[in-house]
Amino acid sequence: MTRPSTVGILAEPFLYEWQVRAIERVRREADVTIPLVVVNSSTEEYDAESWNKKSRLEFDDVRQFFKIAQRERAWAFVLAERTLGRVAGDDQKRWHRHSIENVDCLADAEHVRCSPLTDGNWNELPDDIVDRLAVDCDVVVRFGFGLIRGDVLTAPEYGVVSFHPADIRRYRGMGPPVAFHDGRTRAGSTLQRLDESIDGGEIVAYEDVSISHCHTLWDVFDRLATLQVDLLTTGISNLQDPTFEPAVVPDHRLGEFYSRDLRRSGAFAGRILAKNCSGRLQRRLERSRSSNRIAEYLSRWTN
Repeated sequence: MTRPSTVGILAEPFLYEWQVRAIERVRREADVTIPLVVVNSSTEEYDAESWNKKSRLEFDDVRQFFKIAQRERAWAFVLAERTLGRVAGDDQKRWHRHSIENVDCLADAEHVRCSPLTDGNWNELPDDIVDRLAVDCDVVVRFGFGLIRGDVLTAPEYGVVSFHPADIRRYRGMGPPVAFHDGRTRAGSTLQRLDESIDGGEIVAYEDVSISHCHTLWDVFDRLATLQVDLLTTGISNLQDPTFEPAVVPDHRLGEFYSRDLRRSGAFAGRILAKNCSGRLQRRLERSRSSNRIAEYLSRWTN
């Protein structure tokens, strides 16, 4: 096998800030080029740059809440809490969205749009797109298109790699919400080479981090996103090492699968919502105490 030097990207019509940073870093530090970006043209409703500027609630937010509630039931209240947090000043810069055409580090790549062939929750890419990826890219990074299967997984020489924001040997399916719900003090992220299982691919890179001081679920997502910025470069560098062998996890070593249906239950969503609200209060109290200590110190120093 040749050393991977060309990386393709599968994306929605936007990328999150942490994904942009990860791509910038892997280009800079792993000595790779990105010749091709495949964009999911079936995604039509999304907010990109406008998502970054939430400063007040609007009627559309209320309408969106009821729309989401029909599908997500109790989890809609957790998502509403996140929206209120953004209005109150939660910046969450790593989750700012950038339209794919506005991402500078992908300006030199060819952008190709396609609609996947959908079967339930699974997506398959058209044959002509698979052929392009096979010719132009040694490895492909999945930042979009949801669950994918078919020839695209084996067409590039080094396959398709994707993040699962948890340890697949403990939490598959939903990761961070379950770890936060369970009160874990550490959480990790897996960069896996995909196969046609759900969160059961070969482990290309893994790292974990403390989440003991994360006040909300959104803090956990933020900390894991920061981890993944570096982890993509680690994973691609591992694939460039001729002595490296991805870790194959036997089925009996894979973690329990947590379906998204779990988060729609009142008990699960209610616990997350309660922890988020109490965490925000705790953070506010900590900041208040810290400000008081600084003011007291400055007062003593100036007197």
